Amino acid sequence: MTDTAQIPDNAMHKSPNALAQTVRMLWHDKIALVAVVFLIIVMFCAIFGPSLLDDAATKQNLRGRNSPPFDLAKGWLFVLGGDALGRPLLARIIVASTNTIMVATGAVLFSMVIGSTLGLIAGYTKTRASQIILRLADVIMSFPSLLLAVIVLYMLSPSVTNIIIVLAITRIPIYLRTTRAEVLEIRERMFVQAARVMGASDVRIIFRHILPMVFPTLLTIATLDFAFVMLAESALSFLGIGIQPPEITWGLMVSQGRPYLTNAWWLSFWPGLAIILTTLSLNLVSNWMRVALDPVQRWRLEIKGKKQ
Repeated sequence: MTDTAQIPDNAMHKSPNALAQTVRMLWHDKIALVAVVFLIIVMFCAIFGPSLLDDAATKQNLRGRNSPPFDLAKGWLFVLGGDALGRPLLARIIVASTNTIMVATGAVLFSMVIGSTLGLIAGYTKTRASQIILRLADVIMSFPSLLLAVIVLYMLSPSVTNIIIVLAITRIPIYLRTTRAEVLEIRERMFVQAARVMGASDVRIIFRHILPMVFPTLLTIATLDFAFVMLAESALSFLGIGIQPPEITWGLMVSQGRPYLTNAWWLSFWPGLAIILTTLSLNLVSNWMRVALDPVQRWRLEIKGKKQ
C-alpha cells in the first residue's frame, strides 16, 4: 500500500489548483484574455439581449431611416446608426446575436455528441458496425458542407431547427474521424490494458478511461468549429435560405444592408464586423486552448507567465 505521506503536496492538491493555474495562464496571455472577454460579452448579449432590447430592435421609426452612425440625437441606441426602417442597429445586432449563437451552439453540440459517440464505437470496436460508421462519414464528406446545406434547405423550410440539423449533420465526420484516430492510439496504452485485465467493462473503459483523454481535443475542435458553423449560418442567411424575417441574424442583417452599400455602408458593416470579431476571438481562444490543454506544450504558457 502506498504511503500517502510520501506523495508530494503538489500532487495531492493538483486538481484544486488546476482551475487557478488555467486562469493565471489566461491572464498572462493578453490576446487570449481579450478574446475570452469579448466572447463573454457576446454570450451575455445573446442570453439577455432579447428581453432587454427586443422592443427597440423591432420598433420602426421612418424619420430615422438609414441614420448615420455616431448620431446620438435620436438616442444612444443609434450610436451605430439606423437601418432602412429606422430601427437602431445596435439593438438589432444585440438581439440578432441570440439566433446566431443559438444556431452555432446547437449545431456544434449535436455534431460533437453524435460524432464523438460514433467515433468511440468505430475506434474501440473491430466489428462490422465500425466499418458502416466510417462509410457513412465518407458519404457525408463527399458533399461540400455548404452545398449540402443549400440543397437540403431548398427542399425544407429554412427554420432555426432545420438549419441546426443540417449544419450538425455536415460537421459530424469531423468529430467522428478525430475521435476514432485518438481512440485507436489510446486503446493500446498500458492503463487501458490494465483496466481490461482488472475486469472493467468496455463501457467503463470507454467513458471512464478513454473519453477523458479525447475530450480536450474535442473541446478545442468544437471551439474552432463554432466559428465555422457561425460563418456557414451567416452565408446561408446572406443567400436568403437561412433564418427568415421577422427573425434576425448577423448574416441576414448583412444581406438586408447590401442594397444600401453605396449610400448607407453601415447597415452591412457593423453586423459584418460582429461576425469577424466573434470568429477571430473563437480562433484565438481555440489556439490558446490547444496549448493550454496539452501537457507537452503547456509549459510555454507557464514560462511566459513567470517572465511577466
